[in-house]
Amino acid sequence: MPKMKTNRGAAKRFKMSASGKIMRSKAFSSHILTKKTTKRKRNLRQGTVVDATNAQNIRKMLPYL
Repeated sequence: MPKMKTNRGAAKRFKMSASGKIMRSKAFSSHILTKKTTKRKRNLRQGTVVDATNAQNIRKMLPYL
């Protein structure tokens, strides 16, 4: 059986945490930052866990994660 291909776009956006959960980076942090508060920008830097409804589809895109 041939090797499965990894979705390269998904590979750049998601990574696995030490506990086995899929992590993602937060949106709205790239531009138009002047109107956002310092606290909000600081919280956008941190990663977060992918919702369970999307995790199964991401695992299919990343078979070797």
